[in-house]
Formats: sequence, structure tokens, C-alpha cells
Amino acid sequence: MQKIWLDSYPEGVPHEINVDEYQSVVEIFEESVKNYADSPAFTNMGTELTYAELNQKAEDFAAYLQKELGLQHGDRLAIMLPNLLQYPIAIFGAMKAGLTVINVNPLYTARELKHQLNDANADAILIIANFANTLQSVIAETPLKHVIVTQLGDMLGGFKSHLVNFVVKYVKKMVPKFSLPGAITFKQALKKGQTLSLDKVELGQNDIAFLQYTGGTTGVAKGAVLTHRNMVANIVQAHAWLSNLVRPGKEIIITALPLYHIFSLTANCMVFCKTGGLNVLVTNPRDMPGFVKELGKYQFTAITGVNTLFNGLLNTPGFADLDFSQLHLTLGGGMAVQESVAKQWHETTGVALVEAYGLTETSPAVCMNPLDLSEYNGTIGLPISSTEVSIRDDDGNALPIGEAGELWVRGPQVMRGYLDRPEETAKVLTSDGWFATGDVACMDEKGFCKIVDRKKDMILVSGFNVYPNEIEDVIVANDKVLEVAAVGVPSESSGEVVKIFVVKKDPSLTKEELIGYCKTNLTGYKVPKIVEFKDDLPKSNVGKILRRELREA
Repeated sequence: MQKIWLDSYPEGVPHEINVDEYQSVVEIFEESVKNYADSPAFTNMGTELTYAELNQKAEDFAAYLQKELGLQHGDRLAIMLPNLLQYPIAIFGAMKAGLTVINVNPLYTARELKHQLNDANADAILIIANFANTLQSVIAETPLKHVIVTQLGDMLGGFKSHLVNFVVKYVKKMVPKFSLPGAITFKQALKKGQTLSLDKVELGQNDIAFLQYTGGTTGVAKGAVLTHRNMVANIVQAHAWLSNLVRPGKEIIITALPLYHIFSLTANCMVFCKTGGLNVLVTNPRDMPGFVKELGKYQFTAITGVNTLFNGLLNTPGFADLDFSQLHLTLGGGMAVQESVAKQWHETTGVALVEAYGLTETSPAVCMNPLDLSEYNGTIGLPISSTEVSIRDDDGNALPIGEAGELWVRGPQVMRGYLDRPEETAKVLTSDGWFATGDVACMDEKGFCKIVDRKKDMILVSGFNVYPNEIEDVIVANDKVLEVAAVGVPSESSGEVVKIFVVKKDPSLTKEELIGYCKTNLTGYKVPKIVEFKDDLPKSNVGKILRRELREA
């Protein structure tokens, strides 16, 4: 297929990027530290870190990891935090020490955490105290050698730090009791690191930057191996796309999506660090009134989010009264942006909601709409620089313009593969570098792509991937369940929610009991919202449960 989309590129955006411009993410970060030393880099709960301050704390943390814990180039650090100043310190510190970062959702259940730590063979973990009890219950069954615990207020400084930590622990009682013998605090790690000198680690493009977990096409969570080359490529690609709009050292971006999510990690943390921007870290965006109050403190210029986040803001009193005079970029991804939300956003803020598309396996950006878009167009945009896309049939043959088929992607941002899963990797990654996304799309004559369906059975809840196999595996382990099938059904609030169809083994089983069981074993967004009991489930001639029939019914 010819690259028909090149003629549609926004003026000034290069068709190709130089992937060899940087050897590592650390190199990009250190360039920004040099160029924007005194500019604010991250702020959270009223406390700000400049690029120079962030770099110093990252070096202190790196020195501690390297000299005190003895972690070496290639070892693996899990980070299990919400959006706090500790997060960028830990990410850049770990990479300065030559480590690979494993991003972990802090809301994981014990079962999910245990799987990820074992699968990734994690050497150490930095965890928020609020969820340390989850780690306590599984740590003996993991390869972890070192535990670093932090509290919500640790980086806020002075009296404020102590006050926040006291309120969170003793007033709001948000920190369940835990015991992790041998654990050290994040504050102690930084203090000790100040007395140590870091030996510089030479990172190459083939070193692994992140193990980013996803279900891929089916089943249990797999680690997408994202190298420094993958991440550098996507940072440079996104930066090239934004270069006409973004003013170096002047941008203030609202970072409400969690940094453990690939969208926020790359688009906010990495790309806006490259431009010398300020990331406003929002720790709890679910508190919409609090979120709107926080927005009122900044003349923000950019915001990223998923459809549900934008919809939530639009329906929160006070949002429409904010000052949007400096806002010039709103980027939506993670799930489909709904036309009604995009139109209302434009009417309220005066800025178009620009939709983009990506996947964990592609670091994540694949396609993006031109940033000067005047209104919602229902597409995911054009392939970004140095990226090829192709619409293929079930046999892998390219389809003509306008026909729907599976979206395939090739570019320097495509992962190396799934960690230690060659068979799963071979299902989605061809020998010549094409990644089969599992999403069904079509392309118009100008190269704009539109997602029309999903080939895989994945359920998308507020931008998070939920995989039916995992839900079913958990539920069928309940002694009162004979069979189960999980599907996604539309939801105004979250795009989709999980619905389960259950055949009982024990007639006494109730919906409330089953949902309670799920809450114990699954992260909140994976817990079924709808339960329907049935006498039997539709199956194929080989006994495979037909989810599609259940969905359509």
C-alpha cells in the first residue's frame, strides 16, 4: 500500500524522524535538564520541582539503588505508585542506574501483583504505603530482594509533608497496617543516596527501558518489552508532531491519567519533559470537584485524557467557569472519543478534542489527528512520522482503500516482543516487523484511519484493557460456578463495563455474593457490573463459548 497519508501531513511535520538522535531516554532527559535547569518540571499538591532539582533527586535515588542495594545494569525495579513527585524521580533515577522499570497499577489485587512481579522477575519495588499490605500478602512468593516504601506526602517538604502523611494515615485511615521487614523508606533512600556517588551507566538503544504490562490479544497480562529505542522513537515522533504547536519551556500540561499507563507515561511525562514543560500531577482525578479546583490554580496549556475523564469534567460544576485562554491542546486516547463529548468539549473550552490512537505494544502512539483540527472528525488521524499502517484481511493480505480489516503497524516504536513469550509474540509480530493490532479499521483516500470494531474480545473500561479470559479464570475458580463468559456492554460513564453470564453449580449463589468475590480478586475496573444467570451458554461445535452471540443478544 502506498503511503497516501504523506500528502495529508500537517505543514512542517517531517515524514521521517532520526531514531539515532538519542541512545536512551536518559539522554533526552539530561538534555532537558541542561536546557531548562531552573524551569519547573513537575508539580503535585502545591510542591514544585525544577528540572535541576528533579535531576539531583533522581541521581540520589540512582546512587542508592546502585551502591547501597547493589542493583546492576539490567536489573528490574517495579514502581507501584499513583501520580506523585516520587514517580518521575524513581523513573529517571532507575534508568540513570541502568535499570528496567516495571510499571504496576497500585490498585492491583494480591493475585495480580504476584503474577506481575513473578513474570517480570522484579528485583526491587517502590510502593506506596497505602497498598503495602497487598504486597505483604504475596512477597514471600515473589523474587523481590528489596522493598522501598513511600507515603503520599513524602516529597511535599517540611511541615506539609508530615501533615499530609498524618492525615492520610490517622484521620482518613487510608493506610492499612502492614509488615515488610527490611523495607526502607523513600526518604531514607534519597538521604543515603546524597552521600553516595553514582557510577555513570552507558545505556544503548537495545537496553530495556520499560516492561509495560498488557493482555495483548488474549489471556493473562504479558510484559511488552519496550526498549530505549522504542521509547526514544515515540518521544521524537510525538515531539515532531507537536513541534508547530508546543513552545519550548512554556507549556503546562495536566497529567491526570496515571503515569503507570503508557499513554500518560510517554505523552505527558516523556514528551513534555523533552519540551521543557511543566507536568501538573493529579493524584486522584476521580475526585472531580477536587480535580476542577486544582485546574483552577493553573493557566494550563495542554491536557490529555480518555473520553470518560473529559466527560466527567464537563459534567462537574465549576469546570465551565475555568480560564481556558491558554489552552491550545487537548489530546484524547486510550479509548474512542465520543462525538457528543468532543463537541461539548469544543463548545466549553473553545479547543478541539484531538483524537489519537496507540497501544502498549507501540510505546504507544501510532496515529494522530492534525493538531489544528477545527472540529471532531471521528477518525484516529494519520500515521505519525516513520510509521507505516496497513489494513489487512484474515490472511494478512493488504486491502483496498475504504475496506475494513485488521490494522497492522510497522515502525521503530513497535515493541521487541512479549517478555519470555515467543509463541504469543509470533501471533502478533511478523518477521519483517509488522504488528497486528487486533483492531478492525478502514482508511480513507487521504490516509485518515477509523477504528470500526475490535477483532479481539477485549473490553475497554475507561481506557483500561480488560481481558475476558482473566475475568472468567477468576470467576470459574469459585466453587459455586459451573461456567462463565465475560463480555463488554456499552456504558455512558466508562465506555464499556464488564457483564458476565454465569451458569450456577450451586443454586444458592447470588449476584451480590459473586460481585463480592470478584472485588476480592480483581482490580475495581475489572469487576463485573452486570451479572446474568443462565441455564447454559452458547458454544461452537468444539465447545468454545461464543462470546459474540452473548454480546449480540
